[in-house]
Amino acid sequence: METVLQSSLPFAPWVNPATRRLPGTMPVDPRGWLMVDDAYAGQMALRRRLIAEETSRVHALSPRAKEAAAELYEAVLDLLPDLGVTVSDGQATGPDGVPVPLDPAVPLLTMGQVVQEDLCLMQEGESGEYDLTGAVLCFPSGWTLAEKIGRPMIRIHVPVKTYDPELARRVGRLMEGVQPGRPMLRGTAHWSGAPLFNPRTEAQGNTLGDHRPLIRVERQCLLRLPRTRAVAFTIHTFAVRPEALSPEQAEALAAHPLRSVD
Repeated sequence: METVLQSSLPFAPWVNPATRRLPGTMPVDPRGWLMVDDAYAGQMALRRRLIAEETSRVHALSPRAKEAAAELYEAVLDLLPDLGVTVSDGQATGPDGVPVPLDPAVPLLTMGQVVQEDLCLMQEGESGEYDLTGAVLCFPSGWTLAEKIGRPMIRIHVPVKTYDPELARRVGRLMEGVQPGRPMLRGTAHWSGAPLFNPRTEAQGNTLGDHRPLIRVERQCLLRLPRTRAVAFTIHTFAVRPEALSPEQAEALAAHPLRSVD
């Protein structure tokens, strides 16, 4: 599976001290939690192929998340004109000119073919933690949706060494603090040698060796859905070569080196 590259990096979390340290967050404009970049056409072609050919690997929706998925569908639909997406005659046509039928019966699968972001739903479970209850996830960075769906945050992050109980508590407070109309932005970045679609089980571990010529960045936003109180977690993925960085980004990267994962 190929990797689609951006020609520049609109968001570099290591530059801003607010997003440099885990789980560093900052406010984002209420209409700015989705975005379009210059890789839209290539990423959307890949997303649509994955959704058509690998549906069970990129989509999951538990029964208790159906109402939240419908609410997220409405929220995304409202923002499409801001992204340069035309909505008419029951279709959404993005900057690549490809019309996508709008089908609210499959909300995540539909919007996963219109916006570049992966869309995840987190809902408070019986333990008080937030569980992953639904997602369209075309660009997983070394994890599998089937292994994580229905699991709480701390269980989802089992392979991540930095996700210790203290960080879990901080993330829990972050999730509780997300309020309707006040989305939050955070980011991750690492050296990568993997394609955008990189599902791996916990048992598989890293099998890619040391060849990691790309910088992979995830622009992650958290949005509280007011009706269902679910938290939507959106992931916009960038992959760039180091030479695509701006001088400011390159200078900050030298001062704050990235880890290598995959």
